[in-house]
Amino acid sequence: MLDTTQSDAAAPSEEPRGCLFALSQPPLMIFLAVIGCLLLMASLHDLLLL
Repeated sequence: MLDTTQSDAAAPSEEPRGCLFALSQPPLMIFLAVIGCLLLMASLHDLLLL
């Protein structure tokens, strides 16, 4: 007789990872912080020194 019970193969898969997971990665946050600091320094230079 054919076994129709659910097995481990029918377990739900992991949920797809979205944008918040990507932002939680340290290399990405370091990169964004460096870019943000460069933009901040450039804007302050334009506002205060030029």
